[in-house]
Amino acid sequence: MDKRFESIKEEALSKINNAKSVKALNEVRNEYFAKSGLIATLMSKIRELAPNERKDYGQAVNTLKVFLEEKLGAALREAQSNELSEKLESEKIDLTLPGRNLETAPQHPFHLVKDEICDIFIGMGYIIAEGDEVEEDLFNFTLLNMPENHPARDMQDTFYINEKLLLRTHTSPVQARVMQKNKNQPLKMISPGKVFRRDDDDNTHSHQFGQVEGLVIGEGISFSHLKATLDLFAKKMFGPKREIRLRSSYFPFTEPSVEVDVSCHVCNGKGCSTCKGTGWIEILGAGMVNPNVLTMNGYDTEKFTGFAFGVGIERVAMLRYGIDDIRRFYQNDIRFLKEFPKR
Repeated sequence: MDKRFESIKEEALSKINNAKSVKALNEVRNEYFAKSGLIATLMSKIRELAPNERKDYGQAVNTLKVFLEEKLGAALREAQSNELSEKLESEKIDLTLPGRNLETAPQHPFHLVKDEICDIFIGMGYIIAEGDEVEEDLFNFTLLNMPENHPARDMQDTFYINEKLLLRTHTSPVQARVMQKNKNQPLKMISPGKVFRRDDDDNTHSHQFGQVEGLVIGEGISFSHLKATLDLFAKKMFGPKREIRLRSSYFPFTEPSVEVDVSCHVCNGKGCSTCKGTGWIEILGAGMVNPNVLTMNGYDTEKFTGFAFGVGIERVAMLRYGIDDIRRFYQNDIRFLKEFPKR
């Protein structure tokens, strides 16, 4: 019996010494210490022995068990330590290596100007309202005093999805929707966003562009409030020396309507190639809100009046930065963007 246990011990030691990983050592442990392992099998044989043999047999099995547990435990601790060291070595970071240079991207002039326009009007107490680029004909045209077959629609020919849905031609539908929700309540809002029109792309025209439109409604709002607002905007956007000029125009949603020019920032109004010798540069359209628009959107025209304006984001950016072609905003040319400040 002693020779048999000695043989088992030597065989187990050989397997433990040859097992170089935690996984291999666990397999050895299962072979000897699992419920159906060798130690359990040896212990189960005690009841088959004669009473006078059981004590010595049991002590021998227990001695073997304790011996193998110690050897396996020591081998497992060593293997775990080795594997941990290897893992830490493979994941080690060399702090002496130079760091990676993360280049900061330049800001796009479109967003620079859009954010600046929004900041100016937020400073005047305006709220920002945004809407969907796919809009209903009702809000894009009808509620803005352009019923079906109205000739003014030809000025804003756009892309139709079906008879009732289209890509919006201006951000005015946002104003209509806000008016519908705030009937007979004062409003002071701007609505920035992308708009679409069926147009031939060239250096000054694009089938899509950005707009910021403004709307103010309240009691006693007059044309003088509109002029003062636009004068302040021009000075904040183009410099304190800039002046504005209002020229009579036509928009179906405002009456009276005006085109707004700002004195040329290059020649200070003397006349140059930038302003085509006139001393003025057109920047936006504006006017008093047409009473029909107020009525259709739930406002009492006996009590409320308002003014509205719209400015093209790319138009302002081209003037601000001397950009000669509107298509540069959409060509993804990194050389163009490098001309602008980084974030």
